Amino acid sequence: MLYAGCHLSNSAGNMAMVETALSIGANTFAFFTRNPRGSKAKPEDPQDCARAVEALREHGFGPLVAHGAYTMNLCTAEASAREFAASVLCDDLRRMSYLPGNYYNFHPGSHVGQGVEAGIDHIVKALKKALEPGYPVTVLLETMAGKGSEIGGRFEELKAIIDGVGDSTLGVCLDSCHVHDGGYDIVNDLDGVLAEFDRVIGLNRLKALHLNDSKNPYESHKDRHELLGQGHLGENTFKAIVNHPVLSKLPMILETPNELPGYAREIALLRQLQD
Repeated sequence: MLYAGCHLSNSAGNMAMVETALSIGANTFAFFTRNPRGSKAKPEDPQDCARAVEALREHGFGPLVAHGAYTMNLCTAEASAREFAASVLCDDLRRMSYLPGNYYNFHPGSHVGQGVEAGIDHIVKALKKALEPGYPVTVLLETMAGKGSEIGGRFEELKAIIDGVGDSTLGVCLDSCHVHDGGYDIVNDLDGVLAEFDRVIGLNRLKALHLNDSKNPYESHKDRHELLGQGHLGENTFKAIVNHPVLSKLPMILETPNELPGYAREIALLRQLQD
């Protein structure tokens, strides 16, 4: 079973997202837990969540991949801003408990001049505070392109966060555009990149994929997404991904520059690329 979907708006609620996903042939999806460029969040609706959980089960959906706000920087230099970001993380995980068994993915953050080690330390402290034993959601760290002072552009940085938190449930969401722009050659050596991921982090922690082509060449550290097959990764890279024995079982979330009809075409393309 190939689980493919895209980012959907949660403005109309969780059940509406399930219905939209079904209308475009998706059997997973991603959504922002709050305003992606701000901090406001809709009040949760337990009844809507319960209906959505039942519909997801009925239609055989794979795990959903919720996304933290882009503005949630757990390792920014300003202490008050870090504290606010940490409170947002705690609230997001509490809200995700209404959709148990799914994933919550976020960008580790940017250290803005403090250095990678200090940034990782801040992220670790925030995660230790937010995570509770037996929490019904798996937290994922996203691979980044290494733009500016971003943390997560190297597998070793994600491993340092995981080790620092000491939580066996933490996982990773691998973004195809990000790793390509960050210097991992998934176009010519996908197996080699996965072997490196396994050596540093462990493939057991790879839980989800963001599938995006890239507007920029290899190792550009720029992070600009492109439609599948129309960038520097090319269609053959995505064919290799959907047919890979490890990757083909993971939820695949499109973040390409698209509207719903375009996402429907790309979801169909991913299924067509399967052998």
